[in-house]
Amino acid sequence: MSDHDKSNLGRGIAAEMDHKLEQGAWDDRQKLALACRMLAHEGHSETLAGQITLRAADGTFLTTAMAVGFDEITRSSVIRIDDQMHVIEGNGMANPAIRFHLWIYRRRPDVNCIVHTHPPYVNALSMVGVPLEVAHMDATPLFNDCAFLKEWPGLPIADNEGEIISAALGNKRTILLANHGFLAATSSIEESAYLSVLIERAARSQILARSMGQIVPIDPALAKESHDFLLLPSIVKASFALFGRRVIRREPEVLF
Repeated sequence: MSDHDKSNLGRGIAAEMDHKLEQGAWDDRQKLALACRMLAHEGHSETLAGQITLRAADGTFLTTAMAVGFDEITRSSVIRIDDQMHVIEGNGMANPAIRFHLWIYRRRPDVNCIVHTHPPYVNALSMVGVPLEVAHMDATPLFNDCAFLKEWPGLPIADNEGEIISAALGNKRTILLANHGFLAATSSIEESAYLSVLIERAARSQILARSMGQIVPIDPALAKESHDFLLLPSIVKASFALFGRRVIRREPEVLF
């Protein structure tokens, strides 16, 4: 099959997916709660570390309250904060680490949702200072889209850490943070949650593969092709909807 034929097929598949894949019909608070629960089931919320923020059109942000675990979040427990991290809707306080999210939002007008967590396999890579290697189809949405901060700037509760992390992220969607964790910064909560699931699974696969031998790289052109296809909005939203349905079957209270 020629590249031209494959390109035409890809466009046709993408158009069909736009109309036929279930993409969910939840409001922003429900999506944030679902993202928290799905990431909790993936091992992203074992301590108080980690935050999700979602930028609203009015410049405020939806997020979770400090000391409420991802596995506890429901729609009604989501809080709204202003750009000074003051709570303007809901109960509790914002996580102080959200300060570095605000630096990213200021630098990146294209970013509307940030997920930051400390999952175990990403943590392991960060502890030995090893960047993410994209060598499997499932990891290709991260191809040339995962920055690497080589040195930990310290607890991210002040402006210095926000400036360093936002600069290191640059224009990429994700970043592996040495001695820390990772974050995903994209235009939607669906995409940030999707990439958060994928980066931890990619880190796990990388560690398992390294235990067996050398990782075999994949062709950059094919990786780029797969990256672009697997980040189509229809695939991203359908993936989020799949994860969301799994959460709702287990924990229907998440929507209320």
